[in-house]
Amino acid sequence: MFPAAISNSTSLSEEASVSSITRVQDIGSLNSIVSTISPHQPPQQNVVKKKRNLPGNPDPDSEVIALSPKTLLSTNRFVCEVCNKGFQRDQNLQLHRRGHNLPWKLKQRSKEMKKKVYVCPEPTCVHHHPSRALGDLTGIKKHFCRKHGEKKWKCEKCSKIYAVQSDWKAHSKICGTREYRCDCGTLFS
Repeated sequence: MFPAAISNSTSLSEEASVSSITRVQDIGSLNSIVSTISPHQPPQQNVVKKKRNLPGNPDPDSEVIALSPKTLLSTNRFVCEVCNKGFQRDQNLQLHRRGHNLPWKLKQRSKEMKKKVYVCPEPTCVHHHPSRALGDLTGIKKHFCRKHGEKKWKCEKCSKIYAVQSDWKAHSKICGTREYRCDCGTLFS
């Protein structure tokens, strides 16, 4: 009784595998027929995504800007000539000028505008050289403060000091919340 059952199952599985092989061959032949019928398919293009330049490796065609430490750290570089109100960005000043009914013009980004990169004002810094310039004004400000500036903000819990307010705020949110208990029972924060 058992040998017959085994031979039946074996023959069924052989038939199944033979039929699946035939189906795969049929599908393969259909694919070749379809590809010969529609030769006007657009060729698959490999879309290469442009990678962003790493910090300190700027685009060689970009315009290098060197600011003094005073200018770099000034909060209101763009000043209204009517009311002497200062703004961090030229676009904000232009929008403010509308309130005085003065001529104003917002600069539009164009393809022919060169990208700007900023060098650190500290001569001994690696980012002082144009080949290691940083790509945005906020980045160079934070770099200058972190590496060369005065540390003004202090954590009240652990007394760690920071030169950039956003770093201090981020630290303050998590300071003392991550605790680790050692196997010996000592608690580390």
